Amino acid sequence: MIIDKISLSNFRNYDRLDIKFEKNMNIIIGNNAQGKTNILESIYVLALTKSYKQGIEENFIKFNENFTKIKGIIKTDKLKKDLEIFISLKGKKIKVNNNEIKKLSDYISNLNIIMFTPDDLEIIKGSPSFRRNLLNIQISQISKRYLQAYNEYNKILKIRNEYLKILYINNLADFSYLDILTEKLIDKAIIVYQERQKYIDQINLNIPFIYENIIGLKNIRLIYETNVDFKTFEAEEIKKKLLEKYQQNKQRELVQGITLYGPHRDDFSFFIGDKNLKLFGSQGQQKIAVLSYKLAEISIFEQKLKTKPVLLLDDIFSEIDIKKRNKILAYINKDIQSIITTTDLKNINKKMLENAVIFEIKNNKVERK
Repeated sequence: MIIDKISLSNFRNYDRLDIKFEKNMNIIIGNNAQGKTNILESIYVLALTKSYKQGIEENFIKFNENFTKIKGIIKTDKLKKDLEIFISLKGKKIKVNNNEIKKLSDYISNLNIIMFTPDDLEIIKGSPSFRRNLLNIQISQISKRYLQAYNEYNKILKIRNEYLKILYINNLADFSYLDILTEKLIDKAIIVYQERQKYIDQINLNIPFIYENIIGLKNIRLIYETNVDFKTFEAEEIKKKLLEKYQQNKQRELVQGITLYGPHRDDFSFFIGDKNLKLFGSQGQQKIAVLSYKLAEISIFEQKLKTKPVLLLDDIFSEIDIKKRNKILAYINKDIQSIITTTDLKNINKKMLENAVIFEIKNNKVERK
């Protein structure tokens, strides 16, 4: 899978922008605050219909304009698709080949991406909700089963939490409807748990080699942390343990008005040996760990979808020494499309750049060098 072309109208700092990318390495250079990251963000929005940044969608729209449009031509071995995201003050429209798509689950995976940004250190340093959001985004691209189950889980979770409050405020003793909601919630939770565990297992097959190759440290792995102790992730085990937790903590849940157990409380951590990288890793080790994690996803996309995703790498070279820079480039300089932003090309091995296409940004214009 590759992005052949992207066209922007009134997106962030751009009035109009058209870029035709090549199938392998594309490098966008320019000073800070020139709009390099905005190009990657537009591709992210085209893939997932929302930004990785916090904020309202109207912020995409260029100042003094009333809409923004992102269009992309996506090519695979067999197909070509025209994708379009139109955002105005009235809302958002999504199209594939000029046909409007109403359901998110019918759109996701038309363009598969893996993105790294400097803010991704929050994957290690940040809150569990940040890591859960990452799991949801990445697994949703490779599993419609997960996306549908996760969306349904959240709908049921919201209803269950509201009903817990009603029971407590009105001092009701009829728990039959609560039991129905709990059973439905568990059915969806089983799928979410199983898909997350499978995904993390697959990451752990790939990440040790990448991390050791770049930084020289062995035995890195992700540990999946649930707030329920499961012996296995078999459906019957999950159902049994969740039912026990809900029954044992019914009064607590009523008083607090929230569901205390389930995949909405999940987390995961990075370990090297028995050391948690959040507590014991340097910033450099943490950054390479996150990048290795992102690169480890490539083979998962290949296995699940029979196609490679597009790599979006924003400012990956800052605070990384020359040797590691070139090891990273050597790893991604393969049969995969990558779009990389950087402020300069200094100290990058010239052989690595031979197969790369260089774009330069100046004054909101992008020119191929």
